[in-house]
Amino acid sequence: MSDDIKSLLQDGQQARREGRLPDAKRLYVQAVELSRAESDLLLIAQSVTRLGVSERDLGNVESALGHYREALAIYRGLDDPLALAHTVRHLGDILRGSGQLEAARPCYAEALEIYRTHPETGTLDLANTLRGMALLGAALGNTDEAIKLWTEAGALYDQVWQEPNSPFTQADLAPGVEESKRQVALLAGA
Repeated sequence: MSDDIKSLLQDGQQARREGRLPDAKRLYVQAVELSRAESDLLLIAQSVTRLGVSERDLGNVESALGHYREALAIYRGLDDPLALAHTVRHLGDILRGSGQLEAARPCYAEALEIYRTHPETGTLDLANTLRGMALLGAALGNTDEAIKLWTEAGALYDQVWQEPNSPFTQADLAPGVEESKRQVALLAGA
């Protein structure tokens, strides 16, 4: 049955890419139900995370936070530090985006600590975490910290497309590089 769950997750991702957000949510709800029936913690965490993404897409912030917190609790009991870091970073993004700035800070700090110490950390994951921390730093008025984080994030975005076997092109990552430059200039002039 785990193949059914994986298929639901893939179909939900396709629906999300196509902008069929209610369909994506429905598929993710089914994936959560099936994974709970199988008591497969990894599939539950993956399904609940996807449902959280779907709820966030639909503007249901509190529901998204609940799903991410559940997934985070599961990942804390599994041996998958990169999934843990990814989940806690996204929880930080949701908290920051909803104005819960102080609650977002420890999420980013935890994700950054994992990413900086794990040998298999993807450069893009690290760059995205630094981006979130930079946005948080700027929102909290920590201009110098935000400039430093944006500078590092921009350099990493620029680096990703040059990595061996990178699925990304320079054009894919140019928006991250440009956003970093804009933010540094804006903050430096502030």
